[in-house]
Amino acid sequence: MSHSHNHSHNHTDLKGRNLLISIFLNILITASQVVGGLISGSLALLSDALHNFSDVLSLVVSYVANKLTKKEASVQRTFGYKRAEILAAFINASTLIIVAVILIKEAIERFQNPQTIESNLVIILALLAILGNGFSVLLLKKDSSNNINIKSAYIHLLTDMLASVAVLVGGLLMKYYQIFWVDSFLTFLIALYLIWMGYDLLKTSTKMLMLFTPSHINIDDVVKNVNKISKVKKMHHVHIWNLSDNELHLEAHLDLNENVSITEFDGILQDIEAVLHEQYDINHVTIQPEFNKNDPKEVIVQD
Repeated sequence: MSHSHNHSHNHTDLKGRNLLISIFLNILITASQVVGGLISGSLALLSDALHNFSDVLSLVVSYVANKLTKKEASVQRTFGYKRAEILAAFINASTLIIVAVILIKEAIERFQNPQTIESNLVIILALLAILGNGFSVLLLKKDSSNNINIKSAYIHLLTDMLASVAVLVGGLLMKYYQIFWVDSFLTFLIALYLIWMGYDLLKTSTKMLMLFTPSHINIDDVVKNVNKISKVKKMHHVHIWNLSDNELHLEAHLDLNENVSITEFDGILQDIEAVLHEQYDINHVTIQPEFNKNDPKEVIVQD
């Protein structure tokens, strides 16, 4: 069995410092919103505070996962903690949806019993939250595109910033037009947006945790291209999965046309690695070479 590593990983440090800054900013925002929400009687402010608190938790989870991924592999943990970030994204996506459901329940209750709200305080605190979350969003934006963990933290912060914009709009409408039901209505809209964002992230992280084939890869296509390589008869018993965001693994059995030497097989393996890396971004390849072996030859074998 031959195993190759094609390490083309982009080892950018995922800015633990940026996550820490965002954590402290969000603790400040949460505390001021809780106090402000209680004083002003604004549900939108309190729901925003709850969402901000979930941001703090999600950022802490992301920060810990980011630190864990840097730990080296060991005899007990042969992959190290590389899947910690996927787990963090799964936890964060779940909390987004839980928070959203709580907000919907609160919004419906408040809609049935509208209350007068101290709008000036709501406006000031909403502006504070927009600035704080906006800064955090900018800090994490770059890394969110290539890391599911940072993306989950980024989505928490982005939805929070939008929620604060909604709270600000609500505060202005209450101040100048005495439209108090807008507080509940905006809370409800924020919650729906959270569910929409959280569901997508939950789906992606669940697929990764379940070791499903990444959505951009067509296994039949991969097999067809490998089978074109000289001396390869048939690639079968294939597994392709994401270990982490930047590690894509393939393991398979490879039926060969002739009884080649190990040196010849190494040459074939290099060709296979090149095809898999260039066309599919697969960077860890484990191949079991076979010749005239009597085993199931299906592409997907029910182990």
